Amino acid sequence: MKRLPRLARYPGLVLLVVLVAFLTTNRLDSGAVCGGNEAVEAVFLQQMVEHGHWLFPLDNGSGPMYKPPLFHWTAATLDGLAGVRKVTTFNLRLPTALYATAGAGLTIGFALSHFGPAPAALAGLILAAAYEYISQGRVGRVDMTLTFFEALSLFSFLWWRAALEAKASPRRVTILHFLFAAALGLGVLAKGPVGAILPGGAAGLFLVVEKRWRELRRLIRPLPLLVGAALASSWYVICLAGGRYNFLSRQVGSENFGRFFGSLGRMPLGYYAQPLLLNAGPLSLLVPVAVITALAAPRTRGADSDRQAPTPADLELDGARLFALFWIVTVAFFELAAYKRKAYLLPLWPPSAILLAWWTWRIARPRWGNGVVVALATVCAVMIAANFFFIPWREIHDCGGRLSATQTLEWPFQSLYGEPPAEVARQDWLRDAARRIDGVVAANQPLFAYRFNEAIEPWIFYLDRNIVLVDGPINLLPSGYVLVRTSIWREQADHAHGFRKLLTLPDDRRGWVLLRHEAPASVKPGPARPSSPTFFQRRKPRESGYCKAI
Repeated sequence: MKRLPRLARYPGLVLLVVLVAFLTTNRLDSGAVCGGNEAVEAVFLQQMVEHGHWLFPLDNGSGPMYKPPLFHWTAATLDGLAGVRKVTTFNLRLPTALYATAGAGLTIGFALSHFGPAPAALAGLILAAAYEYISQGRVGRVDMTLTFFEALSLFSFLWWRAALEAKASPRRVTILHFLFAAALGLGVLAKGPVGAILPGGAAGLFLVVEKRWRELRRLIRPLPLLVGAALASSWYVICLAGGRYNFLSRQVGSENFGRFFGSLGRMPLGYYAQPLLLNAGPLSLLVPVAVITALAAPRTRGADSDRQAPTPADLELDGARLFALFWIVTVAFFELAAYKRKAYLLPLWPPSAILLAWWTWRIARPRWGNGVVVALATVCAVMIAANFFFIPWREIHDCGGRLSATQTLEWPFQSLYGEPPAEVARQDWLRDAARRIDGVVAANQPLFAYRFNEAIEPWIFYLDRNIVLVDGPINLLPSGYVLVRTSIWREQADHAHGFRKLLTLPDDRRGWVLLRHEAPASVKPGPARPSSPTFFQRRKPRESGYCKAI
């Protein structure tokens, strides 16, 4: 009989991975795609799956992708394997949930190999209890893909170092070296250069701080660097070869260098204080303590000794210090950026979970006893239970649905039976509005959005069509169908000519109307805005409610 994989010999650890899978997939489609950030990813995926634009999908017919496509390729591949030809809320978010589950398994597996079963169990509990990790594991965005590959980069680097220290076979050392390089490259393909800069910078800084010069020279050998660079640059090279300079301009210019100079907006330097300390209650308050402890902890051997074999405590401290440096590098990097989002801190959670588990088991427990471990596990259990009910409620609430206290407790279990309450159905008004509009406006007929001052992508996703944004005097609009806010139509109705109201589309706030306009032949078309802002015109993305809650 073959030997079982090491993780499989610990069923409790396997159950923690299953728990993360359940938390991220249960009622995954409960909330509508109502936020602009998630909807734009849905539009790009829709272009891939339903229209075959795998390399250069466009937002509203003109806006290029502003993130590399690894998340979208993953989702489109899963849809292709499953024979799915229509993008839905569920299959948009499923790749994120799978990356979150795989990230939990990777985190627990690394902690088991490097720190032992007890810290591995604590790390899994902490990750399952982290609000940001679970909530972002239920959103169809690229951040969890980046999180997985940044974690893989850090873990494979430490596995590579451990193999060197143990004088493992050259083949094993080489495989782990290439794994590290490939993870960095795929991190870039997930969200841009930041996917390699942060874990790679932390690894390099660690070797410099620890004066491991020989390892640093081995790390930067040409062949692994070339493999990582080939993966990282693959999509960019395709854009260059295909003459898609607008994709390169947005991704390299606005989304990377531009964010440091305010092209996406500016935010205060203290922006991250609240999400760093409060995004997972008491757990996030303890992480900075673990960071400081890891950097200040003494060694049992000289840092520059290449002869003395490392003790298990040394290897554990190496891992803790790398994770502490990664935490500092990541926070400092995004503090320097002019534009920030709370979800940018998501990649901190897998290494932070291990770091906090190490601090609890190796530092706090010897000083204050097993009660510290019991207290941490209890806090995690309470947070997991609270998030189980709160996160689906938040998803529904952010899209305009309302649940009573009783419905909030019942809703997460109703995947097994029954129909959703009417209050839940209300939050999916966009899907219903799109269905009604499709019943009136043919696919080949023009649809305009008049004086639209919010994200258009949710409409584009549910209607699966381009929408032309228009401004100016309403009487100068061209002939066609016009989507407009009810309040704006009330202001314009008295002096608007040639308009006929076809539909009233209520939502959670002010409502919409669909108009039919027949412009006189002598009237020239009014001004049209770009259907998607370009380069520095791009509007600052709105954070979804999942981010606002942390």
